[in-house]
Formats: sequence, structure tokens, C-alpha cells
Amino acid sequence: MRRILLFIATNLAVMLLLTIVVKLFGIDTYTYRNGGINLQGLLVMSAVLGFGGSFISLAMSKWIAKSQTGARVIDSPANATEAWLVATVRKQADAAGIGMPEVAVYDAPEMNAFATGMNRNSALVAVSTGLLQQMNRDEVEAVLAHEVSHVANGDMVTMGLIQGVVNTFVIFLARVIGAVVDRAISGNREGGSGPAYFLIVIVLQLVLGVLASIIVMAFSRWREFRADAGGARLAGREKMINALARLSGNHGENTLPKAIQAFGISGGDLRKLFSSHPPIEERIAALRAGTAR
Repeated sequence: MRRILLFIATNLAVMLLLTIVVKLFGIDTYTYRNGGINLQGLLVMSAVLGFGGSFISLAMSKWIAKSQTGARVIDSPANATEAWLVATVRKQADAAGIGMPEVAVYDAPEMNAFATGMNRNSALVAVSTGLLQQMNRDEVEAVLAHEVSHVANGDMVTMGLIQGVVNTFVIFLARVIGAVVDRAISGNREGGSGPAYFLIVIVLQLVLGVLASIIVMAFSRWREFRADAGGARLAGREKMINALARLSGNHGENTLPKAIQAFGISGGDLRKLFSSHPPIEERIAALRAGTAR
């Protein structure tokens, strides 16, 4: 449960920070007029904050991923394994019709990998040392193909758009409901001016943000099936199935930073509604049945 709460807290952090900035600079006051809520102005402000926070995070995703994992980008391969990694990603990127991503290795005991970046032609694909040590080359090839498929599908940008829409409605509804509750408690007909209103909005954003994350996680699970199918096309279905089967042997806590766990190939949780990844057995079954999209 702790990992889920930390993951959700990371997604909400930018929104809460922007909410505080909005309050401190008095921007909230422009969303009220004649003692009532200016719904059009509030929606515009909510969209600016919601999408702004989402795309700021997306723009910083490569830098955050590198700094938090300590990933080392392979500029000049130091050994045969690194040379093979770069050559394999280049071949898959060409087949997928995208620009060559940066290829990196990060130190972690579990088998994992992730892809991130704002632009499908300037992405980052990284694998853990644990994955390289515990998988054979066919399985690693499939994992790389899965991550390249994420990039080719534009999953990072799409996830940013969905998060932006969700953020917009969380901010909007928190303020509408907050104004109603504040009026009921304080009798303030102007709305949105007292400290109670600000505290109510913060609490509502947290609660609504947690509920809204269910939508984002549902998309995240769907995109894993689609990336599995893409990985099967690029590397071969049996290689993809074998790689997933090997991943089922992961033990212990996922050491990817909370901010990028949704971008890893392995990162599910028993609480399915808040899980970024479907159970591996479901992913294998979809590949065997040919229903992964």
C-alpha cells in the first residue's frame, strides 16, 4: 500500500504546488464574479494548470529518469553487451519508424526496463543490470522491442494528455465543490476568499486525484498489452512470451523511482485498480490468443 500511496503522491505533487502558487498570487480571484463562480474562467484556469503540470513533468521525464535511476547513457559502447544493446535498439527503431532513442543501463537488482521522453524521435530506453544478468539475449531483445513499441505508439505523450485532462477536471471540480462547501460552512456568498476554502480545495484535490488516478492506471494497463503486441511483432511472439515468463520471477520491491514506475516493463500491484501493469499471466495469455493490441 505504501508504494501505491507514494506513486499517487508523485502524480499529485505538481498539481498541489500549482494550487499553492495560484492561491499565493491571487489568481483564484479571477474565477469568481458577482458573488458566483465564473465557470468558463475556472475551466480555462484548470486546463492551463492541469495540462501545464502534466507537460512540464513530461518534458522533464528523461532528465528525471536519468537522475533518479543513475542511468548511464551508452555514448560509446564499453563492451560487447553494450554494443549489442545499441545495435538491437537501432534495428528495432528503424523497423518501428522512429528516431534512434538514447540507450542506457542503470544499476538495479530486479529485471526491469523503461522508456520515456516527450518526443518519439528523441526518447530514452533503459535496462537494468539485473535484467542483463538474468535474461538471455532473446529475452532482452523482446524487452527492448516492448520499450521501443511504447515509444513508437507515442504512449508517453498520450499518457501526458490523459493526465492533463484528468488534472483539469480534478482542479475544476475541487474548486466548484469547495466553493459550495465553504459557503455552507461560513455563509460567505463571495466564495473562494477564506482560508477554509483553500484547505477544502487541497483536500478535495487529493481525494479526487486518487480517484482519477484509476482512469490513468487503466490506460497504463491497456498500453502494456499494446506494447507487448508491438514487441512480439519486432522480436517474435515466443521471445516476448518467454521474456514475460522470466519477468514473473522478479522478487522484492520494484526499485524504479515512483515517478517512472508506470513506464517500466514490470511494475504491477495486487490492487488492480491502482496498478500500472496487468498481471503477467494475463499479458502472456493475450499474446498466446493473439488478442493483445
